[in-house]
Amino acid sequence: MKSCFAIVSFIALSALHSNADWTRLRGPNGSGIAEGAQVSTTWNDKEHIAWKAELPGPGSSSPIIVGEKIFITCYSGYGDGKGGDMAKLQRHLVCVNKANGAILWDKAVAAVQPEDAYEGFITEHGYASSTPVSDGKSVYVFYGKTGALAFDLDGKQLWQTSLGTGSNDRRWGSGASPILSGGHVIISAFDECGALVALDSQTGAVAWKQEVKGLGLAYNTPIILDLNGTQDILLAVPNELWAMNPTTGKLRWFLTHDLPGNVSPGVLVGDGLCYIFGGFPKLGAVAFKPGGKGDITSTSIAWTSNDSSYVPTPILHEGHIYVVNDGGFALCLDAKTGAQIYRERVMQSGGAGGSRRGGGGKPFYASPVLVDGKIYAPSRTNGTFVIAAKPKYELLATNVIASDKSQFNATPAVEGKRLYLRSDKVLYAIGD
Repeated sequence: MKSCFAIVSFIALSALHSNADWTRLRGPNGSGIAEGAQVSTTWNDKEHIAWKAELPGPGSSSPIIVGEKIFITCYSGYGDGKGGDMAKLQRHLVCVNKANGAILWDKAVAAVQPEDAYEGFITEHGYASSTPVSDGKSVYVFYGKTGALAFDLDGKQLWQTSLGTGSNDRRWGSGASPILSGGHVIISAFDECGALVALDSQTGAVAWKQEVKGLGLAYNTPIILDLNGTQDILLAVPNELWAMNPTTGKLRWFLTHDLPGNVSPGVLVGDGLCYIFGGFPKLGAVAFKPGGKGDITSTSIAWTSNDSSYVPTPILHEGHIYVVNDGGFALCLDAKTGAQIYRERVMQSGGAGGSRRGGGGKPFYASPVLVDGKIYAPSRTNGTFVIAAKPKYELLATNVIASDKSQFNATPAVEGKRLYLRSDKVLYAIGD
């Protein structure tokens, strides 16, 4: 690094779409921050829901927004409560009219067989966990063993590329979402082929494939870092962080850390530092100064903490890190020092919706989003919690859609005065 105070920023993933479009997981630059948006802080079955669209099946992927269209993936035929025949499993890319919630088209793709069985941890997230990404002209999806596919905005399939049909020893399925960089669709296909892969966005041809050890328990989506004009793909894996050349996939620099497995939250970037969260059985957080060559561990670590998040990716805002973690605690850390500002429980036993709204596993899977100085954090079965984004805990609202008893595993999308929230049954447009 030229300076420990080097400017660190996300780069826009495409110049082809409006800045207002929410074209990938956690927004256009992956930060989870909806610039300029204003969304209602309260809603329920009867108030502040503009429309709702019934989906063809469940999924943990997030909606994305391209112009006047919303795209979302689902799965059906197996593992969705409607039967047990794996041969019937298919994925859907659904296009929804942003104005009124009408389904414009639904493209179903049969799953490449055999798939991982619907058992164990796959039941926690299902077969549609990867959020699509768009360059404003096409939509790119990742369907695990069925491969990566591209569609135009009218639903015409442009290409399909296999990324392998392997499974790791846990058979938990894939969790990372594709991103775009320099005309490439970049996918962490750890389960299928043990590699980070870049595909040509026009043809689907493999541009490069970096096979690496250590991907087996890395579920986070890569992020693009722009540091003094040099771009790197950042990917957190068990006990290491890798920075790779997005043009070639070659490793530029790396560091080691003490988070041994299940690294699910994405790398957070800003304020001159990068942040890693997750780990199992040891949960923690690591802040470091990015950049350099080779192993930068000895010179880069800024702080470590036992305060962390297991699945949701936190938000960085005005010098503080915010998240409602998997244990149901709202957490605020000082971004420069890692000091805990507060740790407050937002969900009591049974949650905001009472004992009727159960649900196994961790209570939070979705990552929060920041809208107009407020953190919106959907829980899986007990509503969406709205918390003031300031270093003093203040719970502003808890919003339960009582008629929908399915799970809410997906990070919301935001644009203008609407927040788009999906459950295993319905896509909701929150807003008047």
